[in-house]
Amino acid sequence: MTAPSNYFYDGQIRRYISQFMRVISDFYVAFGADRNGNITYQRVPVIYGDQSRQAATILRNNSENTVNSVPAMAVYISALTYDQTRMQDPTYTQSMQLRQRSFDPVTGTYGTTEGQNYSVERMMPAPWKLTVKLDIWTSNTEQKLQIQEQLATLFNPSLELQSSDNYIDWASLTVVNLTDSNWDSRTVPTGGDDPISVYTMTFDMPIWISTSVKVKKMGVIQQVITNFQDIDTMESLAQTIVTVNNYGVLFTNNGTNYYLKLLQPTDIKNYSQYGLDAVVGSQHSWSELLGEYGKYTPDSSEIRLTQPNGSEIIGTIAINPTDDSILIFNPFADTLPANTLNAINAIIDPQTVGPGSGLTTPSTGTRYLLINSIGSYDNGSNGPVAWQGTGGQNLIANANDIIQYNGTYWQVVFDSENTNDLQYVTNLTTGIQYKWQEQRWTKSYDGVYDQGEWMLVL
Repeated sequence: MTAPSNYFYDGQIRRYISQFMRVISDFYVAFGADRNGNITYQRVPVIYGDQSRQAATILRNNSENTVNSVPAMAVYISALTYDQTRMQDPTYTQSMQLRQRSFDPVTGTYGTTEGQNYSVERMMPAPWKLTVKLDIWTSNTEQKLQIQEQLATLFNPSLELQSSDNYIDWASLTVVNLTDSNWDSRTVPTGGDDPISVYTMTFDMPIWISTSVKVKKMGVIQQVITNFQDIDTMESLAQTIVTVNNYGVLFTNNGTNYYLKLLQPTDIKNYSQYGLDAVVGSQHSWSELLGEYGKYTPDSSEIRLTQPNGSEIIGTIAINPTDDSILIFNPFADTLPANTLNAINAIIDPQTVGPGSGLTTPSTGTRYLLINSIGSYDNGSNGPVAWQGTGGQNLIANANDIIQYNGTYWQVVFDSENTNDLQYVTNLTTGIQYKWQEQRWTKSYDGVYDQGEWMLVL
């Protein structure tokens, strides 16, 4: 039979009880020593059921002729009441927007682009107070003291529980409070009918009972693509990608912190002609721009920067509290370009420095990026003599090459004259990453991102 449309059950109270039983399910009692002098230990089992019927029947193996096995513990609900003191607006509904990263089910890995987006509406949960009792069954006082001492240090006087690891479950956390205890179920003097002593502890848990949530898939407009056509011939003339009022952004970092500044088209032109110093003084307000597109949430809203290979650098943003023309950018580490070459120790001019001449004695594997050529195929002597290459000859290398010391001599390990592929390498001295593109080295992700090369996700 198909479940009725108005039927709902999620086992929420059952999960609270299960969590509580897990908390108390790993305690031991020490017995006397064996013939070798070793102390023996027995784990105390935990069952669900009150002592009068369910627990007693289970412990007796469903037989009146079986003596109860002790020590043991039994958990059961003694009260479940509506907690009006914690009641809030019962008609309140909260909306959440969740964005996932793209996931490849074949490789089981997450990508660098945006995946599915969801809108979740959840209603205010109902507050209840759950009271549970823990019966501790023992045959003597020593067993009872051992168990009580272990529990007394755990509940002092409370312990926090988490019933779910669901990110959107706002009722997953609760606390277990020890409120009362009864040392013994027997009276003095004790007869011979029931040798088992039951020590009872009472706990209160303020819990929430939630109804189901409404989940909807979302779609986000990331770029607007406009086609221009000749009215007479209807032939496509051009295609334009429009993003955020045609602004570009300038991405800079100091090896530790990352910053973004807004650039208008004229700023970008000046940057191309005159360099970084020509545009760092631009004072375009991020607050005004973000206000035009929706509510900005610090350290939650994102910016995505498109890289030459089509991947994206994704990170959260926050406006600089002292200068709203600067946006603090916190990129996700796994979206930054990965090195394709082994890291270099420094960037040097080999015509002015060398091992023992401005540089320390190299160890095997030391690598340098050169900003000038060294040596010559004509005479092989341009540069410090310390740059010894193979065969006892001076090293011959071009500007932009990477050289490495193999323990005996220096050799070129990255030939800039014959490499056109996109490459990434990190300078260990500064922590800055560089990329090889269009026959030159530049900072890998620093620089200007023109319109259409970056996106804002609020």
